[in-house]
Amino acid sequence: MRVTVEVDGDGLARVELCRGSGNAIDLATARGLRDAALECERERVRAVLLTGRGRSFCVGGDLKEFAALSGERLAAHLTDVTDALHAALRILSGLDAPLVVAVQGAVAGAGLGLVGAADIGIAATDAGFTAAYTAIGYTPDAGVSWSLPRLVGPRQAVDLLLTNRRVPAAEALRMGLVSRVVAPERLYEEAVRTAGTLAHGATAAYGATRRLVGRALSTDLDEHLDDEARRLAAAAVSGEGREGVAAFLAGRRADFAGCEGGSGAQGRAVR
Repeated sequence: MRVTVEVDGDGLARVELCRGSGNAIDLATARGLRDAALECERERVRAVLLTGRGRSFCVGGDLKEFAALSGERLAAHLTDVTDALHAALRILSGLDAPLVVAVQGAVAGAGLGLVGAADIGIAATDAGFTAAYTAIGYTPDAGVSWSLPRLVGPRQAVDLLLTNRRVPAAEALRMGLVSRVVAPERLYEEAVRTAGTLAHGATAAYGATRRLVGRALSTDLDEHLDDEARRLAAAAVSGEGREGVAAFLAGRRADFAGCEGGSGAQGRAVR
C-alpha cells in the first residue's frame, strides 16, 4: 500500500504517502494518489491533509522504475504515471475542501508539484526543495511549471527550474513557496490543527474563494470584480452565509457542518 486515506467524522481526510524510498512516485503511487483524491471527492470531505511518511515527503518520480524502460515503452509508462498523478491534482483542485500539505526532508520534482497544489503548505525546518527535472534532462510535471511562477514569480521559477538549486525551508517561506515553517517535532501537530480547523469552516465559501484566487492571474479586473460580486451574493443567501452571520450576531461559534451547500463525510473510510 503506497497511499492511505482516512476520513474522520469531522470530514477531515488524511492522505499519506507511505511507500518508503523517499516516497518516490512510481505508477502504483500515482494511481494511489488518484484513488485517494477520488475517495475525498466521493466522501465530500471538508478538508484534506496530505503528508509523507518517513524522513522525506516526496523525492519525485521513481527513476529506477523509469530507467528499466526505454523508447516507446518508457514514453507510454510516463504518460500513464502523469495521467494518474494529474488526475489526482485536478480532482483535489476541484474540491471545495482546502488542501493542506505538510512536508519534511527532501521535496523534489513531483513532490514540489504537490506542495504547489496546496492552499496551505507547512514545512519542517529540515525540509529542502528542488525542482530536479532538468538535472536529469526531463521537463516539469505535476503542475510545477504552472504553480511555481504563481507562487514565487516567473523569474524565480525559471531560476529554480534551470539551476535545480536546493531551497531550504526558511528561504522557501520568504519566497512564498510555503505558508509557514515549524520545528520537525511540531510538523504533524501543526498540520492537523490547521486542517482540522478548516474542516469545521464554511466549505462552500472556501471552494468559491479557492476558485477566485485561482482565476485572479488570468482574468482582467472588471471581469474579476463581477465574479466576486456574483459569488458574494450567492454566499450571502446560502446556508453557510446565513449561519455565519447569525452566529456572529449571537456571539457563538458558527456550525457550518450541517449547512445547505456545505459538505461532510459520514463515518470513517480507510484504504
